[in-house]
Amino acid sequence: MEKNISAPKLVPPSVGFIESDASTANTPNESSVKAANSVQLVKPVAKKAPSLRKKISPREASQMPFKVYVAYDKPVDLSGLLDEISEVICTFVIVDDLQADAAALWVFHTYLVEIFDTSPILIINAPERACAKTLFQTVLVNLSARALPASNATASSLFRSVELWMPSIFFDEADTFFKDNNDLLGMVNAGYKSSGFVLRSEKVEDSFIPKKFPVYGAKSIAGIALEKHLHDSTMSRGIILNMRRKLPDEKVTRLRYAEQGLFEKLCVKIVRAADDYEEAIQDARPHLPEELSDRAQDNWEPLLAIATVAGEGWLERAIKAALTLSRQSNEKGSTGNELLADIQLVFEKRTGEDQYADKISSAELISELQAIEESPWATYNHGYPISPRQIAGQLVIYGIKPKTVRVGKFDTPKGYELRQFNDAFARYLSPADKEAVADEMIDLEAVQDEEAPAINPMPIDPSDPY
Repeated sequence: MEKNISAPKLVPPSVGFIESDASTANTPNESSVKAANSVQLVKPVAKKAPSLRKKISPREASQMPFKVYVAYDKPVDLSGLLDEISEVICTFVIVDDLQADAAALWVFHTYLVEIFDTSPILIINAPERACAKTLFQTVLVNLSARALPASNATASSLFRSVELWMPSIFFDEADTFFKDNNDLLGMVNAGYKSSGFVLRSEKVEDSFIPKKFPVYGAKSIAGIALEKHLHDSTMSRGIILNMRRKLPDEKVTRLRYAEQGLFEKLCVKIVRAADDYEEAIQDARPHLPEELSDRAQDNWEPLLAIATVAGEGWLERAIKAALTLSRQSNEKGSTGNELLADIQLVFEKRTGEDQYADKISSAELISELQAIEESPWATYNHGYPISPRQIAGQLVIYGIKPKTVRVGKFDTPKGYELRQFNDAFARYLSPADKEAVADEMIDLEAVQDEEAPAINPMPIDPSDPY
């Protein structure tokens, strides 16, 4: 596919310009006049990525770094096709049925990605090595539209690839590949929305002009413990599939023993179904469960639109997958969110104790946080309990700061009041978080007569303002 770069177009000064060297601007000589005359007013140019629906010639297809399939010659039932995709995934990879269903819907969405406003990142997250994350992604590469594995690519090569081909991009070993690679992460995050682009300078004749490169498209990321290596901004844009290691009695077919032509037969059917159902899916307005956060609803909307058109059975499966997988993702939420949920639990326990129950000192809050079973706060500070300063650092992003509180007749230490948290609790704790707090309260009531383990917190410095 040839790329046509036109000469810079002159536009009114209000749009912008590229200026010559300022060091000669005030000198009325020949060089300054020449420099002034060389100023070009330009408008950033954006080249739209090619449509996935566009017919491609055999010559064009041969020049692309991925397989391009022609449509199946007979109509395809969408529900049955999604069943086939889900079953093929389970044939080769140990995943739950809900994970396979989510992956099947995501695969189909790669063939229609341009009709959606968002494209969720499919995040394949493994707790340890040997959990088949790479195998899973390889299966998806064989099923997805214009699949482009890109684990060693640069950001510039990828956004130019999106401009040329609009591929489905697959990143493996993301726990190391994305380390200190902010340009690439920025491209991935921007490419979540159909309007996403990166702005780069490009040389045209003797000038550099800004150019918008579209980066929207389907993307999948695989890695180990990605919640520790990727920013929350990236994780929140994804549908997260948590892998597990195969047990000796769990059997799957080795990918190299796959039936010859298996993936090709499926792909041509997907191309046909995408052609036949495109308009119906684009017009679909799926029900978005209220239990999902706004971002989770954005993530799942394309997949739920596909499931809606596929029929009641698939819609039910898709909603169940959305609720279950989103809840699992929330359980591994940000540190700040986890701290908020545990502080809410602490205040719930104190309700009605005395007139000072809605106030708590930083020292007492630390003690209470450590007592929460399976919480990270007892060893958060390099093996020691979380410090007052660390709590304050996490809470400041929610507009909550430590203050002097009265927790007794004469005691006025630094701490917090419940009313400081009410807005954050309402805004940032999802219904699932609040249900977890309620469940924890029931568990605490059931064991309240048991002897609590001894806790030896670090001594609190009275001079610490937190």
